[in-house]
Amino acid sequence: MSVRKSERLLNLLIMLLVQRHYVPKERIREILYAEASDDAFEKMFERDKDELRALGVPIEVGSLDAFFEEPGYRVRPDDFALPEIDLAADEAAVVGLATRVWQHARLADATSDALKKLTAAGVTVDESALDIVEPQLTAEEPSFDVFWEAAQERIPVTFDYQRGGSAEVATRRLEPWGVVRYSGRWYVVGRDVDRDDDRVFRLSRVRGTARKSGPPGSYTIPENADLREVTRRLAPAPRNQETATLLARAGTCYGLRRRATSGERVDGPDDASAWDRLSVPFAGTDILADELMGYAANVYVEAPDELRKVIVDRLTHAAGAR
Repeated sequence: MSVRKSERLLNLLIMLLVQRHYVPKERIREILYAEASDDAFEKMFERDKDELRALGVPIEVGSLDAFFEEPGYRVRPDDFALPEIDLAADEAAVVGLATRVWQHARLADATSDALKKLTAAGVTVDESALDIVEPQLTAEEPSFDVFWEAAQERIPVTFDYQRGGSAEVATRRLEPWGVVRYSGRWYVVGRDVDRDDDRVFRLSRVRGTARKSGPPGSYTIPENADLREVTRRLAPAPRNQETATLLARAGTCYGLRRRATSGERVDGPDDASAWDRLSVPFAGTDILADELMGYAANVYVEAPDELRKVIVDRLTHAAGAR
């Protein structure tokens, strides 16, 4: 998806989300599709609506006035807010990337710009509707921006890289396909130009400034490219794994269950449902804590003590911040 199209979809989502009433079709065109011809507008608007709906955005169609048939569109924040969900570790990583991208400075600017345009056009804006997408994860690697943008624009990147356990720094050229989180680390996945093969590079090992080196659209990402599969195949396996003992509410926490090495039905911390005791390997306390916080009241930490303390401290902090 091109950056321009991504921004247009983002603007359309925001426009429909931050207003309390149906937005007339002509109003949408006037603000977001002003340069398009009648035919082009109809095609783009229909495609954009279909893509947002395919992403799970509940676009509602309704009448603006009981005496007029002109359709209007809106997205109810209550309908758009996510229900309670269970995610596998790799699925949670994708959500983490999405929240990081939302917090990403450039897209935060795009969001602010969209709100400014809507306000300037006389649109009533309810910014509180955007609270449902408040990000939770961050990525601190300085090179994150360059690789993420380059993958969107299909621009090769040249950078200096130091492999683990080696003092040598080598210059690499990569056609990035995307950025993923694996085993608590951020990796860029793509085609190594000099080696003509798939490669993954840990962003924390990039030295100096990564540089875009080519025009937009310089390469094509393979249609069957599975970034998570490539990362699992090529990235170093997690080290120093520990095992957590967790109680999971029956019918929940499927991501934990898929990784569990053992499980048994036991009495749980409440009688609202049955509970299972799971033994789940993990590579880092903070990484597993991030995942467990997403399961909320459906999981209880029995061991290790350090993991339980991290969870309790986070919940205590969250309760005190309200």
